[in-house]
Amino acid sequence: MPRTTLFRRLLQQRHLTTYAAFSARFERTAARLADLDGDPRLASVQVSARQFDRWYGGELQTLPRPDACRVLEHMLGRPVSELFSAVDDHDQQHDRDSQIPGRSPRVPGLHPTQPGWVLKRAADDENPLDIVARTQHLTTGNADETTLAFLHSSLEGITARYEVDGPHVLRPQTRHLRQLAHTLLDGRQPPGPRRELFRLAARASGLLGYMAVNTGDFALAEAYCTEARELSHAIGDLDTELWADGTLSFGLYYAGCYADADACAAAAVERAPRSAQTIRLLANGRARALAKLSRGQAAARAIGEALELSDLHDVPAGVTSCISFEPYGQARTLANAVTAHVSLGHANRVLSDARQIDDLVEHSDSAWSRSLVRLDVSTALLQQPSPDLEHAMTLGRQALALCGDAPIRSVWQRARDLYEQAMPWQEQPSVGEYGEEFRAWNSQPAALAMSHTRAM
Repeated sequence: MPRTTLFRRLLQQRHLTTYAAFSARFERTAARLADLDGDPRLASVQVSARQFDRWYGGELQTLPRPDACRVLEHMLGRPVSELFSAVDDHDQQHDRDSQIPGRSPRVPGLHPTQPGWVLKRAADDENPLDIVARTQHLTTGNADETTLAFLHSSLEGITARYEVDGPHVLRPQTRHLRQLAHTLLDGRQPPGPRRELFRLAARASGLLGYMAVNTGDFALAEAYCTEARELSHAIGDLDTELWADGTLSFGLYYAGCYADADACAAAAVERAPRSAQTIRLLANGRARALAKLSRGQAAARAIGEALELSDLHDVPAGVTSCISFEPYGQARTLANAVTAHVSLGHANRVLSDARQIDDLVEHSDSAWSRSLVRLDVSTALLQQPSPDLEHAMTLGRQALALCGDAPIRSVWQRARDLYEQAMPWQEQPSVGEYGEEFRAWNSQPAALAMSHTRAM
């Protein structure tokens, strides 16, 4: 006589005593579990007729394979260790009693004489198995750790390669990553992965905003930066939000909206005056804009505060990537101070600060930084009481060569400004040579696009 197991009893109660009925229910459960777990391999789990006969007859020597065990537990609502255990007489009596109309099933583990026997389940109560399935559904999602790690490493790669490859090369990849993050956010995730997706989407938007500034599309930059600010604010990611504020200020500066650039950076500084991101807001945002507004003392204070914060946060000494989400390095901060002093006409300060960072700039990976410092020094050489025209024009030509066919808005703008400031000496050969090289460099499609920008 076959050994009576809980598995056999449950199948009898559910009218699944034939292989056809059982296998159909088993396959449906496997497909549902595969969908819930996001594991398509579960959908292919099957049970042969011979396996079914052995399970039903209680002839099992070892437990089924782990994937089959998972399906059985999901299908029958009991651990496999119990399913293939023999049932005693009380359980058999319970199985008979449960078929009697009006008789409530007893609570497992309670004898009929105990209080739990008389508990009844209301007609509108949920199935316990459905509750478990729903919980599993809510705690799984469409963005696993591998996907999040891919997005994170891809954005880090873009940041690391930016000053070599530039915005024109990297913008399509960044757009694709942003779209992927948005597509995933349209789906379902538990709170932790969803928060990380928000952060990654915000940073992708921020990078695109920075690229738009570098290509001179200020309206697009503003839109991307606004998106980055809103997404990061929604999850309380202050670092990314402040970085986006800094990039918005950066765009306003190159759009010529100096008062707005300073106001944007100042508001962000007020929210987090001791944050490492505030170094960038003070040096790149406030100091340069204040200098353009001829507010020399305020610009000097902003630079001083940025350097104090640099000491407080122990930032790198070198030239950090312009687009990095990490705090500004000290050399990057001093390079921004040089630009502010150029606007204020402080030629001596420009030359002394430039000498202080010269070695770090020259050994950095950033051709743009080397180009921009040369252009600032060139302008300062023309601002001296005794202008050094030859040296200024030589540095100007070097700056153009360093950027080659990868111009960005800041280099284009400063190279143009240098040419305009050299106009009083336009008859000199060195100025003429610089002018010819600038016109040839400016005829590139990427450079020509700089003169056709959309305002913020």
